[in-house]
Formats: sequence, C-alpha cells, structure tokens
Amino acid sequence: MEGTIANFRSGRHTQDNYEMIIKVPGIDSKTKAEKLVNKNVEWVTPSGKTIKGKIIKAHGNKGAVRAKFEKGMPGQSISTKVKVI
Repeated sequence: MEGTIANFRSGRHTQDNYEMIIKVPGIDSKTKAEKLVNKNVEWVTPSGKTIKGKIIKAHGNKGAVRAKFEKGMPGQSISTKVKVI
C-alpha cells in the first residue's frame, strides 16, 4: 500500500521533523485510519537510502495518519510516496 506525505506535524510555533502527516488513498474516515496504527512505513531518499517509521495515530477526521520516523525528515519528502507495510 502506498501513501503520500502531506506535511510535517506542527503546532502554532513549532515543527516536529520526526513526525509526518500521511494521506493514504482509499482511507477517508477516522475509523479506517485507526486500522493502520502500528504499521510500518518506509520512505526512500533520492540517494536510495530508506528511512523507516511507524504509524502512531490517526490525524483528524478525514483519514490522515501520523507517522513517527527514526530520523528527521527533509523538506523534500513532502508530497512524495511512502510504502505502508
């Protein structure tokens, strides 16, 4: 299954580089998104390295999920694909 990175998780004055908001096609409600919790995600860098993460929580009511990655994610990862395993 593939998802798209929507944005960093952020607050009014802060931005968390380790957590990203991911939108998965076909997941359009909070109850469907909660079924993806504890699944692993992988993002492949342009140089070919993979950064691994885990889905930790649903985000909002429209089916987005929040994933925490092991390394800080670069800004170039926004709007790119991730694998949901």
